[in-house]
Order: sequence, then structure tokens, then C-alpha cells
Amino acid sequence: MKKALILFIPFILITTATRAQDANRSLFIKDSLDTYINRALTNWRIPGIAICVVKDGNIEVMKCYGTKELGLPARVDENTLFMIGSNTKAFTGTAMALLEATNHLSLNDNVTKYIPGFKLDNKAAGEQAIITDLLSHRIGFKTFQGDFTFYNSDLSRQQVMEKMAHIKAAYPFRAQWGYTNSAFMVAGEIIPKVTGRPWEAYIRDNILAPLGMMNTLTLTADLPSSLNRTVPHTLVDGRLTAIPYAQLDNMAAAMSISSSINDMSKWVLALLNDGKVGARQIIPAEAIAATRKPQDVVGMITYPNGETDYRLYGLGWFLQDYAGRHLVTHDGAVNGYLSSVTLVPQEHLGIVILTNTDQNQLYDALRWQILDAYFKQPYRNYSDIALGKYKANEAKKQAINKELRDSVALNLQPALPIANYTGKYRNDIYGNITVTRGELNNLEMRFEHHPKMYVLLQPLGGNRFYATFSDPEYGKAVFPFIFQNGRITGVQVKVDDEIERDPYLFTKAD
Repeated sequence: MKKALILFIPFILITTATRAQDANRSLFIKDSLDTYINRALTNWRIPGIAICVVKDGNIEVMKCYGTKELGLPARVDENTLFMIGSNTKAFTGTAMALLEATNHLSLNDNVTKYIPGFKLDNKAAGEQAIITDLLSHRIGFKTFQGDFTFYNSDLSRQQVMEKMAHIKAAYPFRAQWGYTNSAFMVAGEIIPKVTGRPWEAYIRDNILAPLGMMNTLTLTADLPSSLNRTVPHTLVDGRLTAIPYAQLDNMAAAMSISSSINDMSKWVLALLNDGKVGARQIIPAEAIAATRKPQDVVGMITYPNGETDYRLYGLGWFLQDYAGRHLVTHDGAVNGYLSSVTLVPQEHLGIVILTNTDQNQLYDALRWQILDAYFKQPYRNYSDIALGKYKANEAKKQAINKELRDSVALNLQPALPIANYTGKYRNDIYGNITVTRGELNNLEMRFEHHPKMYVLLQPLGGNRFYATFSDPEYGKAVFPFIFQNGRITGVQVKVDDEIERDPYLFTKAD
């Protein structure tokens, strides 16, 4: 998904001995930012990026670099749209808190009060779950659990909700935090029950329009027709490639917003001003405070300066302390896009970074680079440090894939005649897949709820096949077919970890 969650990966503590350690580090923003970003765009192969820094109620930096699409001349500007992915969640959390502040509901209300048909495999959990549980990732699901079924699929919101009832939660109810995109979708579906308007209309009319975020889109279906938009990019076999827009409106409340750096500056300025725009109170201050109240413990985090601390979660925000300051942050990741939003309320400081490739860590490194500049921390080039680690990891992946391609080239034969592997397979959560014969001894797999996607299966010998998804976001893997009592009884399907981390077992229908 690509990744509706990105947890901060601690950087190796490499301190660059430089006079910048003793200088006024805030000069980095004024004197060095352009050089830093332009160099990083080349190193990371990022087509376009937009950044904004607000401080004390003013925009200190709003800059755009690069192009909307690789190889084309149109430049990113302040009103160019990027998908913001899971940074949508803060809008949903704020909307629910706003509804509480205006006495439409209570965040402690049971979900079934508004959606009587809501169920979970754990019957008691489904009955006891409250709105806050949905907004803080504590219904018992493992991080990304169910997302292969839901993400970029043709399922409706109602169908996603129905399928959630068939997922066997990895954890006991409220026992452990697990990032759950589908839970935010359910929260969004409460809005029409109390307002008579769908999530997308309520967000537009009660948050976006009053803040003057007139270019921001709530639904991904509207993005391709926008005149000023970026194009998503990812790496395909080492080449940066433009890819189709993900269609995410069935999970809208978790990840569907597209916005510009200009509009996002208005969002951040209002959040740092207790919901006010000038003298107008757009969002009640108590609603903003509610979103920043810790609800669950995510885990420990190690920062670039060596500090360690607990990371908490509110309602659509990660909450943590760094260099003596309280941070309110979130990242966003969907096909071809990565973004970050960071608030430092006590410093009246906000940072927004938008990029149109999902294969970079600059969106994160630049956040810490800017924070360190304002906090007068020792200089470390986080982009270079992250790039070295990224290239090492990519080299490992490429080596593994080369080994698998070399095995395919050996023309190893399957354990059984190729026709034995064809047919229809079913998983109780996902639904159906179909395996048909392709060229030579290859197979092709197609998916009921991802009708535009297929997988090429090439024999690796025995009952193992090298799987290459037509959508590069889903990755490459080895699919083992299950052999019992002289026949094929199932197949194990694995997508990229950033979509879902556990494999699905599909049983052959004879």
C-alpha cells in the first residue's frame, strides 16, 4: 500500500564532523535547504517534492521542486495535488472529535449504536468496540491485517465491513496496538448515520471548505481529472516508472485525500492555532485536544540523537517526545506517494513534506533535518545515511530476485503435470482466485476483487513457483502449492509486506 503506515526506522548515529554543529542551525533553512533537497532529489530519484514549514502562525518556507511526472516538463507548484495516504486519518479523527464537541455523538459510544450490523470474529469485541477503538488501532487486528483483500480492490465499504467479521484477530481485544486501515473506514461510515452526509461530503464542508482548502480532493476517483496533479511513481526492476493511481474510495476515511502544499499549510496552521483561522473558530479547540490524547502504546522508538522513548497513538496521530519537545506526527503512503506531517505545538512549528514516489526515505529524513535545525541539534545528513541503508537493502532484494530468475531459467519441472495446478481456489476472507495455464509451463493467477491484476507463475521445481505481480506494488514472491494425498489442495499467496504481512492460504475447489 503501499503502505498506509510507515514507522520511523532509527538512523545509524553517524555524526558528520562539521562546523555546522556550532553554527546557528536555523540557518540551514535559509542557506542550505535548496542545495540539500536538489541533491537528494537526484540521489533518491524523486520526480517532484513540495515542502512547507510554518512557525508562529506564519509560513516560513513553501517550496516546490521537480516535476509532476518523470520525463515531462510540467513543474510542481504550490497548488499541485499529491495523494497524502494515511495523513487522511488525522482529518477523520478530527471530524469525529468535532462531532463529539458539537454533541452529535460521544467517542465512547459503541460502534453498534450507529452500525448495528458491525461484527468482529471476536463477538464480544464487536459488541464492546467504541469509536475510539476504531480511531486508535486497538480492535485486535495485526498491522495491515486484511489489507490485501481491501486495498485497491472493487469491494464496497459495506463489503469491507462484512469481510472484517471473518478475520480472526491476531490479538485479544484492546490487548495490543495494530495499525488497522479498515477500522478507520468503519469510523468514517458512522458520519452519515449522525449527519446524513457521507464521510467525503462532511470532511469537505466542515473542515476543508472553512479552512480554505479549495483544491483538496476527498476521493481518489476525482484525482485523474484534476488539471494540476502529480503522477505516482515506483521502481520496477530498478527503473523509476509512472504507475496508475490507486483507487481507494472504499477505504476513504483511512487514506483517500489528495492535497497540495498550499492547502496543507492551511490545515497545519489551523491545528497549531487551536482550530482558529484569524478570529474564526473553525475547529473546536477541545476537538483538536481530543485527537492528541494518548489512547494506546505503539512501542519504543530510538531517535537520531540516541534518545529512546515510547511512541503513543491518539486519534489519527502518532504522539512522541524528541529533544525535549512533544511531537504530533503521521506519515502517508499509497501507490506512488509518500508524505509526512509533523506538529510541534509548544514551538508553534509545523512541517509538511509531499513526494510523488513511494521509493524514498527523504520524506522522513527531511523532517528530522528540519526539526534538528530548529532544535539546534548536531548536524547529521539523514538523507545520506538513509540512502546508504536503502541501497544496501535494495541490493539484497535484487540478489534474491536474481537467484530466483536464474532458477526459472533452468527450466525446472513442476512435480505434477501443469494442468494439475489450474482451477479455482478460495479463501474465506478474500474470496476466489483462478489459476490458468499460460505459455510453456507457466501459470497465470487472477483475483476476484482485483480484476485488473494478475500474477505470472514460473516453475521453480517441485510445487514452488516464482510469482511476479502485474502491479509492482504487490511485489514478487515464491508461491508454494500444497500437495496432499497425491493432488494439489491449495496455494499460499504472499503480497508485499507493505500491503499485508501474512500470507493467505487458498484452498482448491474440486
